[in-house]
This record gives sequence, structure tokens and C-alpha cells, in this order.
Amino acid sequence: MRFFPVLIAALLCASPALAADKRVLRIDSLTASQKDGAILVQAKGAVSSGGWTKPHLHLMHGDGHSIALEFLAASPPPGMTVIDALVPVTATLSIKGRATSIHVLAEENEITSQVVK
Repeated sequence: MRFFPVLIAALLCASPALAADKRVLRIDSLTASQKDGAILVQAKGAVSSGGWTKPHLHLMHGDGHSIALEFLAASPPPGMTVIDALVPVTATLSIKGRATSIHVLAEENEITSQVVK
């Protein structure tokens, strides 16, 4: 019972940091493999300009069979001079548990991959 208040407090503390993050423009590839009770997920994609930082995968939900993630990054601050071109980004996440598939959402597309054992 004590776990849930701690979890809620942690999520509330993390919310301001996540509020500035936006979905990356697109996801190009996704790999997921399971080993020793953890799933290693790697996503590669692109953002619409330079200046994006901290690409990462954010857990949205999981039901034991599939896990849904968002591919996020911090957008450049307003007024920053950046290149206007597609820039590649990569993010990796290790998730404890088991699942058969991983679904990752970006701004323009989404990809689902089976978890390789």
C-alpha cells in the first residue's frame, strides 16, 4: 500500500520535466530483446531540426503482453538558431519484466516490434 503514494509523488515531481519534452518527428527503426528478466529497447528516428536534446523513451503503459512507449526529446528553446534539416536521434531503454511486443509512438508515425528472446 505504501508503494502507490510514493509512485504518485514521483510522477508528480517528474511531470514538469516531461512537460517540455515533445515527440520526435519520426521513428525509423525499433529493436527489442529480452534477457535475464529485462527488455532492452532501442529506437532510431529523426527530429525536424538541430537543437533537440535528451532523446529518450517514455513508458506510457504495459499490460504484461505489450508495452507502449513514446519517443521523446527536449525541443530547442525559442529563438535558438538551429539547422533546418532532419537530424538523427537514438534512444535506449531497459525495462524490467516480460512482454511479447513493444509499440513506440513518434509525432508522424509509430512502429510495433516483437520482443526477441
